[in-house]
Parts: sequence; C-alpha cells; structure tokens
Amino acid sequence: MTRPLTLVSALLGAAALAGSAQAQQPSSITVAWYGGNWGDAFRACVAEPFTKATGIAVNAEIGTSTVTLAKLQQQKANPTIDVAWMDGGISELALAADVTDNLDAGAIRNLANTLPEAVYKSGATTYAVGTGYYSLGIAYNTQKVKTAPTSWNDLWKKEFEEAVTIPSPSNSSGVPLIIFLSKIWGVPTSDLSATFKKIKELKPALFFDSSGAATNAYQSGEAIIGAHFNVGAWDLTDKGLPIAFVVPKEGAWATDARLHLVKGTARKDAAQKFIDQALTPEAAACLADKLYLGPSVKGVTIKQETARKLPWGETGSVKNLQLFDWAEINALRPKIVDTWNREIARK
Repeated sequence: MTRPLTLVSALLGAAALAGSAQAQQPSSITVAWYGGNWGDAFRACVAEPFTKATGIAVNAEIGTSTVTLAKLQQQKANPTIDVAWMDGGISELALAADVTDNLDAGAIRNLANTLPEAVYKSGATTYAVGTGYYSLGIAYNTQKVKTAPTSWNDLWKKEFEEAVTIPSPSNSSGVPLIIFLSKIWGVPTSDLSATFKKIKELKPALFFDSSGAATNAYQSGEAIIGAHFNVGAWDLTDKGLPIAFVVPKEGAWATDARLHLVKGTARKDAAQKFIDQALTPEAAACLADKLYLGPSVKGVTIKQETARKLPWGETGSVKNLQLFDWAEINALRPKIVDTWNREIARK
C-alpha cells in the first residue's frame, strides 16, 4: 500500500508546486515607453507577443525618457514600473541614480544574440540593452519648402521664421543637439555662449519637448522645417503627408532606444521575460518595419523598402552612425539646461 500513497503524495506535491508557481506569476507588468507611434510599435512588436506567450498583460506608462527617469527616482523605494525604455544619455543617468538592475544573461538568453555595441555595461553590471538605433536629421514640408535643405544652418533662413522647430533639453535629443551644433560651428564646449547666441536668433514655431509634439507640429503645418527623428519623419511620409527627411551635409547624430530592468521590481522574472522577448529577431524586424529602427540584434531579415529608411541606409551598419560620448554630454547637461532655462525658455 505504500507505493500508491507515495505516488499520490508526489502528484499532490507537484500540483502544489505548479499552483504556487502559477500564483507567483503576476497578472500584469508595467512598462514605461514613449508616446505616439513609438508606443504603438512597442505594443505591437513586443508587448502583444509577450502577452500571447506568457499570459501576462502589459500596462503602458507613457512618457519621455526624462519623465520616466524622474518617475523611477520618485518610486525608488517601491517601484511600480518594472521595465523602462529610455534613450541613450538618459540611460547613463538612470545608472548613476541607481534605479536600474543588472541584466542577467542566464535569464535573458537573447542578450547573447545582441550586437556588442548595444549591450551597455558598467564594470560587471549590464545596466541596459539597445532595441534599435535612430538618428536626428532635418524634416521638411516638400510643398512649403521650395529648396530641399542641405545644412543645419538652413534652419536659420529668414523664410523659415516662426515655422521652424528644434528640440528643447526636455527631449533626450535636446542637449546632444546643442553639443552637435557647437562642434560643427567650431564652438568649444568649455564656453557655449556663442551657440546659445545663435539659438536665440532662431525664431521657432516651438521648441519641442517630445517627438510626438514635433510630429504634431509638422502634421498641423505649425512647423514646416526643423529637426526630427527619422522615425517620426518617415511615419508622416508613410501616412501620405508631404514630409521628407534628409541627413544634412554636416551629418546627423544617432542613438538608441534602450531597455532597462527596474531595480527593486517585485515582478523581476516577468520583467526579464519581457526584455528577452524584445531581443528576438522577430521583434527587431517588426520595430524596423514600424519605426525604421536599425536592429540591435543579429539575424534580422529586413524588407528592402524598410532598409533604405534605416538610420544607416540600405547597406550600412551601426559602424556608420555618429554616436556620442554620453559621459561628456551628461557632464555638460546641468549647465546647458540651466542656461537654456535662463536664456531661451524665459524669452
């Protein structure tokens, strides 16, 4: 009689363990991502396949990278966000703020299939992973701009007064653009007064805080030319609007959208599975199709029409991108933001 009892005990134990594991799996996780077409793509390419595979729903916390970082700092003792997309530069600030956890290659198996340039480490800690590259160039309305722009300096033409836009430092591209413009103008980063003088001469329709705000300005006609991401510009083109995107002769800088595991999340296992899902070739191909992000993982098949709109073009790679030294930028960030607030925002 002992064998049947042993078998029954084993079955009951296995059922209890299965029930316990199921109870530990959360019904949902919260992921911070950007608004507009970015959020739509992250949901379609990553969140929905993740939910289909795991049964775990994904709640979106929408905001810019700087807003997300502020939330993570506020929630540090008891985070409600489990995974966060943030841009390069803000990612390093999140590391410094100690709100990101190590990405464990044992739990996130697809890290092994990610480009080495897209795996971000600090010592032995992997604090972020890129999910796709994008660039900042010039977008313009082909019906209202008679001659296609070829230089960043074209934004200062008198004909574009009250109809041009560039990012503010509230946008992740704002501070890098100021440094980028300083370099092409020969202004030393030790004294950016000449750069700010030039920006004060610009008569913008708006300084955009988010890529969504820039897209809305081009869509409404409030802005007819200015800085924009290849992601947003091509999205407007695909919708049939008369918007073109060009890389000026001085070049365009690039960065990536990175995923972070939030330190202290109570839903760590599910959060790691979400990041793993984002690093599949299928997710990368989907993000390339929807956002024209240059894939950060290996083995991705890209459609020809998509390839020509990637930040490095049809035949390039991450090696062709102008990527910034974020340590330099973040060292200058407080001073630049302060100067902007005093001299530009309060005009």
